[in-house]
Amino acid sequence: MESIELQGANLLYLEDFLSNEQADKLFEKLLHYEQWRQDHIKIFGKEILQPRLTALFSDNNNAYTYSGLTMHPEIFPSYLTGVKERCEEICEQSFNACLANLYRDGQDSMGWHADDEKELGTNPVIASVSIGEPRMFHLKHRNNKNLTYKKRLQHGSLLVMKGDTQKFWKHQLPITKKQIGPRINLTFRKIY
Repeated sequence: MESIELQGANLLYLEDFLSNEQADKLFEKLLHYEQWRQDHIKIFGKEILQPRLTALFSDNNNAYTYSGLTMHPEIFPSYLTGVKERCEEICEQSFNACLANLYRDGQDSMGWHADDEKELGTNPVIASVSIGEPRMFHLKHRNNKNLTYKKRLQHGSLLVMKGDTQKFWKHQLPITKKQIGPRINLTFRKIY
C-alpha cells in the first residue's frame, strides 16, 4: 500500500488490489451489464449529456444526488460483493453503495469535482477500484493552484481518498487524445 503525501489529503494506493485474472473477469461482467445509463447533468447551470455511462448499486434504497441528477440504485450484483467487502477491510469502513462509471474511450471523462455531497457525510471515505484501460487521474488543491498531483490508475488498482481530501482537493479524469479502450471505475462509498 502506497501512502500519497499531499497537504490536507489522505490518499492510499494499492496497485495490485485485484489480480489480473480477477480484474479481467470483473471487467467483462460489468462491460456487459445491461443497465448502464447516460444522463443529463447540470454544470454551471447548463444541462449536458454526461461524457460517460453510469450505474448506482446499493444494499438499500437511498438515492444519490450530484450535479442536479438524482440516481436510484439497483441491488448490488453478487459479483461486486466480494470487492466491496475487501474495500471495507482495507478502509476499515462499511460501504452501502457503489457509483460505477464506464469510460468507453479516451473522449469519455469526468470534470473537476469533489465528492462532498451532503449524503456522504463529513470527511467521506471513497474506495475507487479501476479496471480496464489505465487512465490518468488528476488532483488539484482548492485554494493553492500550485498544489497538483497526477497518478496513472492501473487495471485492478485501488485508490482510497479519506480524511479531509474532499474538503481541500478536487479531482478529475480528463479526456485523452490517445486511442484507448474502455475503463470502468467502481467508487464504493457510504450514502446516509
